[in-house]
Amino acid sequence: MNYLTVENISKSYGELTLFENLSFSIHQDQKIAFVAKNGTGKTSILNMLAGKDTADTGQITFRKGITVAVLSQDPDLNQDLTVEEAIFDTSNPILDVIKDYEKALENPEDSEAYQKAFEKMEVHQAWDFETQYKLILSQLKLDNLNQKVSALSGGQKKRLALANALLKKPDLLILDEPTNHLDLEMIEWLEDFFAKEQITLFMVTHDRYFLERVCNEIIELDHGQLYTYKGNYSYYLEKREARIENEATETGKAKQLFKKELDWMRKQPKARTTKSKSRIDDFHDIKHRASQRRQDHEIQLELNMDRMGSKILELHKVSKSFKDKVILDQFEYTFKKGERIGIIGKNGTGKSTFLNIITQLQEPDSGKVVLGETIKFGYYTQTGIDIKPNQKVIDVIKEFGEFIPLKKGKQISAGQLLERFLFSRKKQYDFVEKLSGGERKRLYLCTILIQNPNFLILDEPTNDLDIVTLNVLESFLLDFPGCLLVVSHDRYFMDKIVDHLWVFRGEGVVEDFPGNYSDFRTYEDSKEPESNDEDKKDKKQWKKDSNASLTYNEQKEYKNLESKISSLEFDKTELEKQFLNPDLSPEEINKLSEKLQKTIDEVAEKEMRWFELSSKLED
Repeated sequence: MNYLTVENISKSYGELTLFENLSFSIHQDQKIAFVAKNGTGKTSILNMLAGKDTADTGQITFRKGITVAVLSQDPDLNQDLTVEEAIFDTSNPILDVIKDYEKALENPEDSEAYQKAFEKMEVHQAWDFETQYKLILSQLKLDNLNQKVSALSGGQKKRLALANALLKKPDLLILDEPTNHLDLEMIEWLEDFFAKEQITLFMVTHDRYFLERVCNEIIELDHGQLYTYKGNYSYYLEKREARIENEATETGKAKQLFKKELDWMRKQPKARTTKSKSRIDDFHDIKHRASQRRQDHEIQLELNMDRMGSKILELHKVSKSFKDKVILDQFEYTFKKGERIGIIGKNGTGKSTFLNIITQLQEPDSGKVVLGETIKFGYYTQTGIDIKPNQKVIDVIKEFGEFIPLKKGKQISAGQLLERFLFSRKKQYDFVEKLSGGERKRLYLCTILIQNPNFLILDEPTNDLDIVTLNVLESFLLDFPGCLLVVSHDRYFMDKIVDHLWVFRGEGVVEDFPGNYSDFRTYEDSKEPESNDEDKKDKKQWKKDSNASLTYNEQKEYKNLESKISSLEFDKTELEKQFLNPDLSPEEINKLSEKLQKTIDEVAEKEMRWFELSSKLED
């Protein structure tokens, strides 16, 4: 069943044309992700579907009678209402049904009106609406119904807006970056909910695991053309790569044909026959195809950042609280060269506060933060870039630096850095106020990188960035030789970039987990369930036990090392078995040998750490 048809829509702002003659449709039970670079019109298209904007040409047609709900990036909620009042301050059709029924009760003599109102209550299952909204709010961790909207965090407001959207029981749900500002627990709840529910979705999201597990179709807007992929994110990546390779081949053929036809054009006589005129028209089409060039860039930089000394960053018994809320409790850590640490935890556990303490923007209640003399921070915060009137993109970057030094005496200019982060030469001379939200985030990121830091601290760097830019950023960070500390709810990004995690559990408990996010998720899922009260009791008891030879974090690490070593030993045995295969080629033997040696080295490293912690226990 067709829910929505988009036909030949176009949109321009002055001389800037975002897109022209785009057409697509949405059908029942489809879960579609719309993918495109920042600044190419994703938000404009969502606004058109939501009725907040209109196309310059073309039309958008909804099926009659369907219910549509929209979750925007920044929900528009009445700040003066409570959470519960905000539920009733919406255009929910079920609320209209309830109001009609209550009105009918006031006029019992009008039996016909009462019967109609009663039947509508039955059809919409409106009798237990109060139970429904309380259940959804509880699932979304919004238990305080009397809390004012103005007192909610960004993530809580997003969850409240989501509750309103779900309570409409929409036939079609339109979502703009639904995972932004949600913590990992909420993202995974929403992921499971959408994967199970028979609900039609059309969304813009940069969360690649969300795309993988929820969506069954992806529509990509690339260089003004729409491409449809009937599958999830993995399928999209595979088919997109094949498409780009095919386009490159076709462009190569067109270039060869263009040279041949150009030679003919130069030699042909002035007298034009009908046949030659047709060939001239074809020539212009060939010329257009031959001039097609993709603006994709790979980051491969040998950065020549400032040398790091032996002392990088040390945290000694750092504590921080806000009234009764404990953020850090006697936290200790000494950073090593090249460390890549990810920070995860529920909203409100103090992740951003921790970064501010490290960068000395906030003072700890007690303890010391000692920074090495050679360390130069690059701190990307959630506040974004400060826009000045009439400032151009290139001028923003040049305020912070003209170039980044590379190895072997080379350098990359401010303009070249912008190009690598998908700002064309023409775009670099646009005014900053004309940029989309995602483009401004990308520009802000470039202002951090042009300063050539040797210790990068990134607080939610992936919010509002498109998938293409995320791939560019990941490539850059994989080449980055300094220390890296990242707070992110983007699981795919964390898996690719970091080596181990700090898990902020709340109440000052920070666990050091030796692995990426997927490893952590597997570990958490394999644990025996325990009540929150018992877990908190254990943690508090650990803090009270001054005779404990291992810290709470070390105990957790010690237990995890045992299972990790056991797993690696199993991998080692399986690899050794593969050498018994007589059909192995020399190349395969070499690859296996390298893999086996890497596993043996990892076992040795983990065992060394295990013995180190064991000796502490014996002491």
